[in-house]
Amino acid sequence: MKVAGGKWKALIIYYLLSGTKRFGELGKLIGGVTQRSLTLQLRELEADGIISREIFAEVPPRVEYSLTPFGLTLAPVLEAMKLWGDNYIGHLAIEKRCADQSADTTG
Repeated sequence: MKVAGGKWKALIIYYLLSGTKRFGELGKLIGGVTQRSLTLQLRELEADGIISREIFAEVPPRVEYSLTPFGLTLAPVLEAMKLWGDNYIGHLAIEKRCADQSADTTG
């Protein structure tokens, strides 16, 4: 959980599953993350060997992030979590509908 835990790490990994992204792209995709938080999470993922960081000698410097081969092994875990989350949202919708129907018939 240390490696993929944290508020933003799972989302970072999820978005990198579709390919290499720049810092700004990740920030826009995730939404609501501060530059500082994104930077810290990216550094931790890099230190853990989950993502790689490539710096291009350009002005301004361009930095791209991608999953390492080891990071790619998290794909089935994240897909399972996404499937569970989608099912959970459906479950909540059904529960709410049942509660609403129950309230309509009793009150």
